[in-house]
Amino acid sequence: MSPGPRTPSPRTPHPRNSSPRVPRPRVPLPRVLRRPRLPAFTHTIRFRLTVLYSGLLFVLTALVLGATYLAVERSGEAQPVSKGFSAKKYVNDVYIGEIDVVKLQEVEAAVTYETLGNLRNFSFVVLGVLAVASPAIGWILSGRALRPVRAISRTAAEIQATDLSQRIRLSGPRDELRELADTVDSMLDRLDEAFRSQRQLIDDASHELRSPLAIIRANLDAVLTAEDSDEEERRTAAHSVDRATTRMTRLVEDLLATARRNAPALADADVDLAAVAHEAAEEFAPLAAERRLTVQRRLAPGSTVIGDHDALRRAVGNLLSNAVRLAPPGTRITVAAGRAEGWAWTAVRDEGPGILDDDQARVFDRFWRARHHAGTRDRHAGLGLAIVRQIVESHGGQIRLFSKVGEGSTFVLWLPAPGPGGTGNGGPPQEAPQ
Repeated sequence: MSPGPRTPSPRTPHPRNSSPRVPRPRVPLPRVLRRPRLPAFTHTIRFRLTVLYSGLLFVLTALVLGATYLAVERSGEAQPVSKGFSAKKYVNDVYIGEIDVVKLQEVEAAVTYETLGNLRNFSFVVLGVLAVASPAIGWILSGRALRPVRAISRTAAEIQATDLSQRIRLSGPRDELRELADTVDSMLDRLDEAFRSQRQLIDDASHELRSPLAIIRANLDAVLTAEDSDEEERRTAAHSVDRATTRMTRLVEDLLATARRNAPALADADVDLAAVAHEAAEEFAPLAAERRLTVQRRLAPGSTVIGDHDALRRAVGNLLSNAVRLAPPGTRITVAAGRAEGWAWTAVRDEGPGILDDDQARVFDRFWRARHHAGTRDRHAGLGLAIVRQIVESHGGQIRLFSKVGEGSTFVLWLPAPGPGGTGNGGPPQEAPQ
């Protein structure tokens, strides 16, 4: 018997899978052609305006000529003169021959045909000339329209961070571009004033910090580090260093407060001015007691405003600091708070030397120094009152000063009160609250 067909073993690989798989060769993809780079001038607004102007001019002219051509064509039939008609001519009954004749309608049609031909040729010529001339016309018109913009860009490019004195001062009609130039000029005025104020602040702060640092350095070199100095000299030098350090610390704190007030966003919350004034009075009560000063409080409830509690407390604290420093020993300092005519207020009154009428308008300037009656200058200067004004104005309020020489000074902080019966358009009262 012949053996039957052999069944392949399950472990035997299939003949198709017995040979190793050969990887297909990768066909390189065609390289993507890069888009041609257009010249730089094609990316300008002037080029886009030129294309817009010339395109509109060309399209409008083509529409006008096309409408004229269609109107002439529809006004009558246009066809060439046909010569298929003839007539016999007789003179004195004598036959001369045949002549070509046409009808009147054919003459009119021929005239229309020639007119349309001339109009068509003229239109093509006009469109050809316009296709060449319109880009030049559009380029010139767009250049004249964008001339103020170039002046603004040129001035802005010439302005440096250290020199903001240049202005555009665009002349011509008061159109949108003139308004843009005036807006940029006003912005430059504000930036110039801000940079000038910043430079002045840095110069003044550097000058004010230099004096206490020089005092500290002189006492360290001459007394505290000298081996032959006695105990009394060391004690006097230590007091001088302490006063200079306190002055420098107060100045640094004022500078930090100025920087914080320039930062955005106040923490809006309900603030009780009576509580703020009470906290500030408690803070300066020990210092006032050392100088034999009496701090009197007259704090009425209901003087609530919306603002920053810490900033307002610092404002009242700066007023108390000046009062404690300048008031004669044995006098009284009054801290008050209340509400009047839709405004909340807090005030600090002292019995110090007072401020001259000519100096009251400048007392809130940074690092301003008051004059004594004899013409000498007070050595105490800083940012305290400038920070007070900045804090009050950032809350939408106003600060008022009432002072007489020899009788003392009263500083009143007027702040808008929320709710019904709030701030009116007339501003806070002009007189000091009683």
